[in-house]
Formats: sequence, structure tokens, C-alpha cells
Amino acid sequence: MSKELEAFIEYITVIKALSPRTIEAYRYDLSEIEKNTDKSLVEIDSKTLFHILGTVSNKRTLNRKLSAFNSFLDFCHRHRYDSASSKFSLSKVPKNLPKYLTFETIQEGLGRVDRSEWIGLRDYAMILFLYATGVRISECLAVEEGDIEGEWLRIRHGKGEKERYVPIANEALIALRKYQDASPYTNRPTLWLNYRGESLSRVSAFKMTQKYLGVSPHALRHSYATALILGGADLRVVQELLGHASLLTTQIYTHVQKHNLQETVFKHHPMSKS
Repeated sequence: MSKELEAFIEYITVIKALSPRTIEAYRYDLSEIEKNTDKSLVEIDSKTLFHILGTVSNKRTLNRKLSAFNSFLDFCHRHRYDSASSKFSLSKVPKNLPKYLTFETIQEGLGRVDRSEWIGLRDYAMILFLYATGVRISECLAVEEGDIEGEWLRIRHGKGEKERYVPIANEALIALRKYQDASPYTNRPTLWLNYRGESLSRVSAFKMTQKYLGVSPHALRHSYATALILGGADLRVVQELLGHASLLTTQIYTHVQKHNLQETVFKHHPMSKS
């Protein structure tokens, strides 16, 4: 790894305080580029870069790698590793609507949960918890008992280690307490446990939501945000609740709102029935 790349990784780790997963993604993408050329990353020109990335067919993957490289170039320019300030254009990606579920669909899935055992109570509570708070699955799995303060959830391990508070619906709190009362394990570091009393893994959480709802845990985050937007919530409020650093990230949900308005017009306007 070049000294410039080492300095960049240290910068996003210490100064920017990005999440470990984001740091590892930057490290992987930039190291992959670096090892495919005999030049230093700072010296790579556009022809060399696109030759290296020419085999990447997925536009989102390509954009991720280009974005990482642009962030690296910006860092090098600001810290005088390179006198030139340049960036590479990203590939256009179709703006797909985020996959989300209606509350009725979620309720149908919850109806299939066997709540006669504590594991079923856990699954039921966790699905409601994800939908009621809109948290990332990594944030959910890191929750400890002390992070729930009355009807509020304190998220201490969000992206960039930023702390935020989100309210929890009473129905989710009731389900959570029933799960805790039935669990044979106490005094564990995290709230969500597997059958051995260990912290639940991301893989197990994914299998759980797939089993009952046919989606990933992240779809419940989208469902939460979509329900708020369609209910008339202000975009900046949703941004704060989701923990997005930029409003641009939250704006994808305005497409959901436009799509809903279009469907409403097509369904109810007399000129749409001709």
C-alpha cells in the first residue's frame, strides 16, 4: 500500500470516523486499483483508470469504485500530495424505487410467526422494532438494554459514530418486553440474542426477515421511511430519523411520493379512465 493510500485510510478512520465497513470498502477498492498498475495512485490518469475498471459491468459497483477514487484524489489535493485537482465522472444509474412493504404486508408476515416460544417472540419483536424505528440492521443488532430510554431509542453506533434518538411505537415496545420476559438469558451485552444466548448475527437477521417477509432487513428501513413520506412527513425530519448525513440520500424517497401521486391521479382522475 502506497504512503498516500495509507494516509487516506488513516484520515477516514481517525478524522472522518467512518464506519469500519465503509473504511474496509475504501481500502479494498483503492487497493484493487493500485495493485493493477505500476504507477502510484496519485499518478494514475483517466486512460489507465478506465482500463483497470473496464471489466466492471455493474454500474453501481463502478460508481462505488469511482467515488472512492475521487475521494482519494480530493484528499491528496487538499493535503498537497498532488497539485492537480481532478475528478472522474460517475456512470448514470437508473433511479429505481427502493423496495418497501406496506404495513398490511408486514402484519401478514407477522401473522406467520409462532409466538409460543421465546425465539418466535424475538422474531416478532425484531421485525416490529425494525419497522418502528427505521434503524440500519447494524444499529439494531448493537442495541443494548440501556439504549432504550422510555419511548426513545438512543443509537450510539450509527454511521460515522454519530449519536441520534428515534421514537419507538408502543406496539413495538410491548412486543420487545414480551420477548425479554420470555428469554432464558439475562445480563447479555446486546438485546437481540440467538438460541445459544449469543449476539444475533447479520446473517441470522437476514434469514429471519426473508422467512417471514421475503425481504432483507434493509427493506424494513425503506418501508419505515416510505410510510413517513407518504404520510406527509417533512424530508428533513426523515433525514434526521434515518441518520443520513446528506439530504441528497433521503431524497430518493421523493420518487416514492411522486409515484404515489401519479397512481392516485391515474386511479381517480376522470380523464385517466378514457
